[in-house]
Amino acid sequence: MSDARAERTRTRLRAALLGECAEQPLAEVSVAAVVRRAGVGRATFYLHYPDLEALAVDACAQVVREAVDALHAWRGTPDPGAPPGPLMEFFRELHLQAPLHRALLREGGGGPLGELLHRELRARSRRERELAGAPAPEVVASAVAAAFTGLLADWLHGDPDRGPEEMARLTWRLLISLHRTPLP
Repeated sequence: MSDARAERTRTRLRAALLGECAEQPLAEVSVAAVVRRAGVGRATFYLHYPDLEALAVDACAQVVREAVDALHAWRGTPDPGAPPGPLMEFFRELHLQAPLHRALLREGGGGPLGELLHRELRARSRRERELAGAPAPEVVASAVAAAFTGLLADWLHGDPDRGPEEMARLTWRLLISLHRTPLP
C-alpha cells in the first residue's frame, strides 16, 4: 500500500474513531463500528493498528503536539500573568473532548497518551533550555514534563475542578516557576 493511500486510510480510521467517541465512551466503541464508519474492512484496520487503543493514541497524538507547541508559543521573557494564547486555546479545546482523553490519560499522567506527552514535552523542553544555555536542562525538562502531564491528567479527571482558562493560567505560572528555579 502506498504511503499516501495508507495515510488516507489512517485518516479515515482516526476520524471514524473520533466520531464514535463523540457518541459513546471509548470503552464502548468496537472495531466493527469504527471500520463500518470509516468504510474499510476489518483486515484493513488490523493492517494499520493492533487494537483500538493504538488507534485512539494515534488519533489523539495531535493533542500532544498541540500541547507541546502551546507551551512553547512565546519568545523572550515569559510573562507569568499572561499565558500564551495557544495554551489557553489548548485547554479550552481539550475540555470539550475530555471524555476521550480521560480514557487515554490516567490520573497522575499515566496511560498511553500521558507517556507520549511526557516524552515529547521533555525532549522539546530540554532542547529549548539547551539552546538558551540554561542550567540543568535535563532536570528542568523532566520536571516540566512531569508537572504538566500530571496536572493535565488530574484536571481532565476533575481534580482540580477549575475552568479551562483558570487552569491554563495556573499551569503557566507553575511552569514559569520551574524554569526560573535557581539551579547551580
